[in-house]
Amino acid sequence: MDKKAVKILLNTFWGGGGWKSPHAPFSGDDFEYAKSKGVMFDPLTITHDEVVQRLHRMHQNPALKERVITAFLHSLSTKKVYLRSALSSWALTRKLPLHTYGERPALHANTSACGDCNFLRLQSDEHYVHADMNVLNFERMKWGGVRHNWLLYCLMDLELLLQDENDNSSTDASNISPYEVTAEDQMILAKLLESAQTGDPNDSARSLEKRWKECLPSSKQERDALLEIWAAAGILVERDTPRKRKGGSGDFVFAAAWQGDDGYHAENAIDYFSPYLPQTSK
Repeated sequence: MDKKAVKILLNTFWGGGGWKSPHAPFSGDDFEYAKSKGVMFDPLTITHDEVVQRLHRMHQNPALKERVITAFLHSLSTKKVYLRSALSSWALTRKLPLHTYGERPALHANTSACGDCNFLRLQSDEHYVHADMNVLNFERMKWGGVRHNWLLYCLMDLELLLQDENDNSSTDASNISPYEVTAEDQMILAKLLESAQTGDPNDSARSLEKRWKECLPSSKQERDALLEIWAAAGILVERDTPRKRKGGSGDFVFAAAWQGDDGYHAENAIDYFSPYLPQTSK
């Protein structure tokens, strides 16, 4: 990952006072440099159906899952937060059938008028015209993503993972994951899972975010993103027990209704992380 290009991207959207409001299309030498390094992009015009087709092709690669998982784990000790959300992008789209936008209209459109996307809680539009991918990649680089359930984000997220410059040029990027998972990564993973097993129904996603501060060197925004990634991936899920906070938390989408007695979904955690878990966690 080219550090100068990343700095250009971050400085485009973020400054000492927080968010800036740049307007696409972007131009200039800095933009051209960041674009040449695959960090910033020209506006994208694409259809929903084309996005679905590209995602479908990626999911035909059986090595993609392991690449996503090792990238996520590698990010824990390295703080490469941009490697984390591929886990939720993969999980949210892995069961997405090859379909067209109007094939099965949603009866009750919550996130999309497309029934297949709406069923999987994916936000999608029929057409994307001059879409700004730079703000999506900024959020990915800065915090680990924000709009995790946007179909366009999932596409960008997975495609950038496959293009990541951590790859050794002599390896086949379609089959080999370049991400090393260390003992420190495994220790952090175990602590994150253990902290989720609070057993207290009064604990909320916000409570867990604060507990995770002791497990993972990170900002509040990074931990919020991690909570959403785990919830979208089915690791933190709402169980069939009474909710202590009706309406959930407005700070989250997927993790909004999670509470301490839900814990984590052991089967899904094992499915993702089995080779990297201590025996007592399996």
